[in-house]
Amino acid sequence: MPEFETVIGLEVHLQLKTATKIFCGCANRFGEEPNTRVCPVCLGLPGSLPVLNQKALLYAVKIALALNCEVVPLIKFDRKNYYYPDLPKGYQISQYDLPVGRNGYLEMVTQKEKKKILIKRVHLEEDAGKLIHDPQGGVSLVDYNRTGTPLMEIVSEPDLRSSQEAYDYLTALKLTLQYLEVSDCDMEKGSLRADANISIRSKGDEALGIKAEVKNMNSFRAVKAALEFEEKRQKALHRSNQRIIQETRLWDDAQGITQPMRSKEEVHDYRYFPEPDLVPFIVSDQTIAQVKNSLPELPQQKGERLIRQYQISEYEAQILIQDKDLSDFLEKCLSLYHETKKIANWIIGPVLQELNDRKISFKDLGLKAENFIGLIKRVDDGTLSRLVAKDVFKEIMATGKAVDDLVTQKNLTQISDEAALELVLEEVLRTHAQVIEQIRQGKESAIGFLIGQAMRKTQGKANPKKIGELIKRRFVQ
Repeated sequence: MPEFETVIGLEVHLQLKTATKIFCGCANRFGEEPNTRVCPVCLGLPGSLPVLNQKALLYAVKIALALNCEVVPLIKFDRKNYYYPDLPKGYQISQYDLPVGRNGYLEMVTQKEKKKILIKRVHLEEDAGKLIHDPQGGVSLVDYNRTGTPLMEIVSEPDLRSSQEAYDYLTALKLTLQYLEVSDCDMEKGSLRADANISIRSKGDEALGIKAEVKNMNSFRAVKAALEFEEKRQKALHRSNQRIIQETRLWDDAQGITQPMRSKEEVHDYRYFPEPDLVPFIVSDQTIAQVKNSLPELPQQKGERLIRQYQISEYEAQILIQDKDLSDFLEKCLSLYHETKKIANWIIGPVLQELNDRKISFKDLGLKAENFIGLIKRVDDGTLSRLVAKDVFKEIMATGKAVDDLVTQKNLTQISDEAALELVLEEVLRTHAQVIEQIRQGKESAIGFLIGQAMRKTQGKANPKKIGELIKRRFVQ
């Protein structure tokens, strides 16, 4: 049996979060009533003329620079001609031979190894409308609100060799784009979409195999699953000596399969020609330099700095940089209290657990650094046990109240007075004589059981360290 190699390239479409559309003044907003954010320009009515959105262009240059691309200073738009019901003009204004950026790369970590994925091109274009299919009514409806939304297409070289690498690439790319703050990157809203080109070839071959383009994937998980299915399908065809057809296939998430949609278009099918209503122009070196100087610290740069500046582990850094707001929160906390390890542990533990439970991002949590640090300090100064502090944290998240107010209102102060702890311990010992004997025989792990009982009796307020010391003083020689 021949050994096959999978070859994958990805095309990512990113809606830019400008206030207005790319060539007209219509509001660029999601979720409005259908066909209420349209005008003669984005509908392509006779006599209307497009005007380029400056912010969209600057965002495009920003993305190109962040992806280490060569910026092409001559900006020229082209018409990409095809008919589809959600494309009211019968063509799309895009870029063909002169993209904003080309020959770039994205560094990512995949299966614990760093890999550089080459970026073929990044170009600016307008989005199409959206079709809403009603199978029961037997009709399809079209909403043109999305028509003319500024869209970046980011095309990788076929450098990916597995569905997992594709997933890791998309995750790294999305994170970079979020740090640039050029898009909300919300796949549910359609502001980040990915199409995948996949082919199979015998291991060692240089020539690319016949590819299938897979569409209709609304999550990174779906991209990974679709590529896994398509890889198996193409390998099976190879092994049975059946011909693979170059085509576009749709991912059916419910059935977990890809299905043929149409034969794959070639460049000549689109009959590209220069857009006559938009005059080519030059982006100055000064403008490109200004955009480059405005680039924020990108994820991997931030991770390396966090390790260097605060001595956190690489594992912790990789977790923290996955959410820019979360890593910014860490640094705000460290400016208030210089206990790096404790703060990192609390963020990676209870804070992330809260985010997972609520299924929200950190910016939606509403946690204030001052209150969060106040909680950690109350643990450090012995006011709260760590067990109670976790409950207080949940109360803070539920009510927004200050730590000290909650401690006072609920009488949560940790019991550290030895006389009071002795009384608690006496109650525990009366019902656990067997455990006392185990401790006397040298089984120190049994001490933990008695500490747990004391904590239970005091609803977590007993100082566990002092309880342990009292037990050892009595029974450990």
